[in-house]
Amino acid sequence: MTSNIDSPGRTTQLPGLSSHVAAHVFAMRFTSTPRGARLARRLVAVRLDAWGVPYGTGPHEAVVLVAAELTANAVRHGHVPGRDFHLLLRVTAEPRPVARVEVSDTRSSRVPPAPGQLAVPSPESGPADGGRGLLLVAGIADRWGWYPRDRAPGKTVWAECELPSASPSS
Repeated sequence: MTSNIDSPGRTTQLPGLSSHVAAHVFAMRFTSTPRGARLARRLVAVRLDAWGVPYGTGPHEAVVLVAAELTANAVRHGHVPGRDFHLLLRVTAEPRPVARVEVSDTRSSRVPPAPGQLAVPSPESGPADGGRGLLLVAGIADRWGWYPRDRAPGKTVWAECELPSASPSS
C-alpha cells in the first residue's frame, strides 16, 4: 500500500464545517479485497473527523457510506487479480464545502451505467445479485459519475456530497 498520509491534528467541530477548513486530500492504494475496502472505509471516517466533519453527524455518515459502496464495488466488480484499487478523498471549503470520493480500479470491461440510467433491480433478483450500491450512492450523493482512466486501464467512479457551511455565528 502507498499513501500520502499527513499528520492531521484532531479538530472535531460542532455540526457545520468550520470556516478554517481549506482543502484536504487523502489518497491511498488498497488491496482489491473485502479487507482493503473495509480499511478504506475506516480511514475515510478517521480523516473526515480529523478534518472537522465529526463522527455521528449526517454529513460524516453520508460520505463514509458513499466511500463504502464505491470501494465495495471496486472489489466486487472492478477486481483484476494482482491489482489494487485507489481511493482519493478530497474535502474543499471553496466555493462551497464539498467532500469528493473517487475510487479507481483497473477493470475496463465492466463500467457502471450513466447516472440517469440506473435501474432498480427486480425483487426476484434477490440480494445475491447486487445492483443496489450505486442506487444508494445516487440517493445520498449530490452528484456522481465515472470516467475512464487516462494513464492506466480501468475506470474511476466518483461521488460528491455537499457539506454544511459554517454558521455565520462561528
